[in-house]
Amino acid sequence: MGARSKARKRAVDVLYEADVRGVDPVTLIAERVGSTDVPPVNDYTVGLVEGVTAHRARIDDLISEHAEGWTLQRMPAVDRAVLRVGLYELLWAADVPDAVAIDEAVELAKGLSTDDSPRFVNGVLGRIAVIADQLRAVL
Repeated sequence: MGARSKARKRAVDVLYEADVRGVDPVTLIAERVGSTDVPPVNDYTVGLVEGVTAHRARIDDLISEHAEGWTLQRMPAVDRAVLRVGLYELLWAADVPDAVAIDEAVELAKGLSTDDSPRFVNGVLGRIAVIADQLRAVL
């Protein structure tokens, strides 16, 4: 697993934990940076958590619009976290190709969630990828 893949997993872990505990993800990651109680936190992980948090309202709106048959609240918390990281990279991380953002999110879903989650994540992000250029133009 590459450095960015590990950073993505760590970001999903932090976003998931913050969601379940009802705490601010940026505060949670800030507590971990420099802490001797946890492994060092990669800068890319921090950037993902901060980026997802900064754009969370728009990210959640897009996920809700494109998750056919699912509300955001009904999704497993881990799927929400994976989708949020994937969508952030898809729309706001200019150095990450669309296919890489989707593939990485699908791989995370395979390792962290249910058997149906990879297909679900791929479907949601794939539908958004079709209109990604139009979305980026208005972000």
